[in-house]
Amino acid sequence: MTALPLNDRTLAERGGPARPDRVRLVHLGLGNFHRAHQAWYTAHSADAADWGIAAFTGRSPLQAELLRAQGGLYCLVVRGEDADRVEVVPSILEAHDASRIDRLVELLADPAVAVVTLTLTEAGYRLTAAGDLDPADAVTRDDIAELTRVFTGGRLQDAAPRAALARLLVGLEARRRTGGAPLAIVPCDNIPDNGAYLSRGLRALAAPVSDELEAWIGSSVSFVGTSVDRITPRIDGDVDAVRDAGWTDASPVVTEPFADWVLSGAFPAGRPAWETAGARFVDDLEPWENRKLWLLNGAHSILAFAGLVRGHDTVSAAIADPECRALVEDFWREAVQLLPEEIEHVDYRRALLDRFANPRIVHRLAQIAGDATTKVRYRFAAVAERTLARGGEPTGSAGAIAAWIEAVRLGVVPADGFADDMAQALSAPASFHPLIDLISPRLATDDAFLELVTAASHPITA
Repeated sequence: MTALPLNDRTLAERGGPARPDRVRLVHLGLGNFHRAHQAWYTAHSADAADWGIAAFTGRSPLQAELLRAQGGLYCLVVRGEDADRVEVVPSILEAHDASRIDRLVELLADPAVAVVTLTLTEAGYRLTAAGDLDPADAVTRDDIAELTRVFTGGRLQDAAPRAALARLLVGLEARRRTGGAPLAIVPCDNIPDNGAYLSRGLRALAAPVSDELEAWIGSSVSFVGTSVDRITPRIDGDVDAVRDAGWTDASPVVTEPFADWVLSGAFPAGRPAWETAGARFVDDLEPWENRKLWLLNGAHSILAFAGLVRGHDTVSAAIADPECRALVEDFWREAVQLLPEEIEHVDYRRALLDRFANPRIVHRLAQIAGDATTKVRYRFAAVAERTLARGGEPTGSAGAIAAWIEAVRLGVVPADGFADDMAQALSAPASFHPLIDLISPRLATDDAFLELVTAASHPITA
């Protein structure tokens, strides 16, 4: 089959999926995961024709440039253990660089736009663990000054905030000024209780800028909590399956067959029928969220830290290492004690091991190890704190934290937003206390827990 450039004309010629009629959903954080998950669920919903997406990048304009040249179209390669399946995903109608505040303002002022989704990574929210503003964050301080300037005398279209939440706030102000139609905001990052977390942080950012906006967010914006799950590795170079399917695609996405999405919250202006594509809507999100955050994401982080120390590059290589796998299973044994009895986890863990072992999903440990400090706080420290609160002994989480400390000390973890604090902690006398204090002041004051970390801290070597 001749490989054709991917665009609306060639898609129509080949009888590909129909495009939606208009934009009704805005996404912040255009990357591979969004395209494998929320955009895919939207494309597979029964009412997909009604729900086009306008997506904005986060850190780099490259993805928007690549997708814009293809009209937002891209190939999703679903990589099973034995074969690939390629589909063209038609749900993204617009792809923009994050700097296009003018277009974000236009879109969020439109009452037809009913939903905003976000994939920013944990660190991209620039909030404390409790969802508060970080007074030491210079970007946040600069954004508050910029928002104040624009809201009190400038044009919203000319605003130039640097962080995603500040850009979102400009769009929300435009919506408030043009009638204030209700809206749902759906964070899709691995943060516990992410809907409430974002609500708290966004209103805290609005408060010093505009009392009216802060109040309107509280009355007219719904924050939907989510748990998202689909392994989507970063890829380099061409994907043979795309060419074999007859397409030339500058920005394909590779993902696994498994996909899961659990949501809890209200959609006052409507939403896609995501449940027809397999999503679940529940009243109590927390146990589902914790199952995924601790068992999948927690295991990924353990494999990244211990695997990189032992010389592995990928998840499949690390999970095949008995020492890495033992750390994962020890952590799992502790974490599942914190899940309600009705939340199934035996088959889930078995399926995770199969997913991790798939050698055709080349999930790089270096990619997973990014933003490590924030991830350890949510994935390991949270489990340890809860285990101690119920009178248990957090040996699994202590082992996971010890693996993180070893990786930090050996320099195999990429620098993150806590690099300065980390350097100071590493320069302290030989003690785990300064490092653990970065992820949990509560754990850092528990001598018994520090002893568990010490006991688990034999060097992990290849």
